Amino acid sequence: MSKQRVRIFVTGKVQGVFFRQALKVMSKKNNVFGWVRNLKDGRVEAVLEGEDVDVSHVVEWCHAGPANARVEDIDIKNEKFSGEFKKFEVLY
Repeated sequence: MSKQRVRIFVTGKVQGVFFRQALKVMSKKNNVFGWVRNLKDGRVEAVLEGEDVDVSHVVEWCHAGPANARVEDIDIKNEKFSGEFKKFEVLY
């Protein structure tokens, strides 16, 4: 299986709705590593690394997010896989 790394920017009502914590749970469930953080402009940014299929499942989940989120757009950028992460973190 091949591995991938993506950086995503999620736009919409994605702060104050437990998006980061829910993304952490979803990432752990799918064996995806990296981090997620809120941005000052109201978006959420995340870097995800793992097997292609696992990262794809997490990205797919991000299109809807948790129950109270309202995702308007997702910008996905492919990056070079580095394997630098050993867990998934919520950054503050």
